[in-house]
Amino acid sequence: MEFAPKWIAWEITRRCNLHCVHCRSSSEMDVKGHPDFPTSEAFRVIDDIASYAAPVVVLSGGEPLVRQDVFEIARYGTDKGLRMCLATNGTLVDDAICEKIKSSGIRIVSLSLDGSEEGVHDDFRSQKGAFNGTINAAKLFKKHGIEFIINSSFTKRNQEEIPRVYRLAKDLGATAWYMFMIVPTGRGEEIMNELISKEDYEEILDWHYQMEKDEDTMLVRPTCAPHYYRVVLQQSKKEGGNFKKRTLKFSTGGAKGCIAGQLICLIDVDGNVLPCSYFPLPAGNVRRQSFKEIWEGSELFKNLRDFKKYKGKCGSCEFINVCGGCRARAYSVYGDYLEEEPFCSYVPRKPRKVEK
Repeated sequence: MEFAPKWIAWEITRRCNLHCVHCRSSSEMDVKGHPDFPTSEAFRVIDDIASYAAPVVVLSGGEPLVRQDVFEIARYGTDKGLRMCLATNGTLVDDAICEKIKSSGIRIVSLSLDGSEEGVHDDFRSQKGAFNGTINAAKLFKKHGIEFIINSSFTKRNQEEIPRVYRLAKDLGATAWYMFMIVPTGRGEEIMNELISKEDYEEILDWHYQMEKDEDTMLVRPTCAPHYYRVVLQQSKKEGGNFKKRTLKFSTGGAKGCIAGQLICLIDVDGNVLPCSYFPLPAGNVRRQSFKEIWEGSELFKNLRDFKKYKGKCGSCEFINVCGGCRARAYSVYGDYLEEEPFCSYVPRKPRKVEK
């Protein structure tokens, strides 16, 4: 496996107009101790990344639309040859924002939708009107010809909504629907008792497999659910091995489960480079090091790429190369990112062979 940066989420602000129950960065409008960096620093970081690689860069937050210079940053990245994308909760989107998205060269936008109706979504987002804002944003994106992805996060409080949210995403005309299985970090630690059980987790992944086989217009993918790639292999083998996964030109290709620190990373508002959006350990800091130095030299990233170091069931699983277990979830639950995936019910049948 080639460990090259394919996709970078960039937290350009920690400020946000919502107060979501699962927020990985505990974002709110009055964030103390994590100020926005200046536009000049954003340009420097883009120059640094572009001198080394050409990944997808997702401008994220918080809510990136609260930054007045978000489209200047996007345009600068576009002009440097990077594929710039935007992740928003949708509540601040209007016609003017859509025109700026298009003129800045942003290639695709992701929206958050956690329920098929107002009550469920607004409860998850702790803000009345959030659902209507997301639905309105989706309609505006269709009107302006902007491709969009819908990201949906699930816990016990809304897991029954999964098939209904999928159908709504499809009806809204999304290019893709990503089903996120919550990783308890940030405010998510406060809802640890709401994490979907191992048994339900497996049933949901089986449902997704069957649904994906029949889905022909929208890309669908479970996110932060690396054992889905084990499920795909198991189920498709039973059915003659005819399952073919599609991918999106703005993604990493979907060839493996957990790719934290292997193909993806997050740069937070303080300049820390983290393995993924839900993994709070820094591998380095772009204010003190080059991105290349961090990506190639970090001890944390090297450990994540050495599957022989994985422990517990993950360390002896024959599916280690396609799954890997969620490293962020292992760290959150056990305090050790090399430990086994805590929400996988599969029992390995034989020792695996790891190819370096």
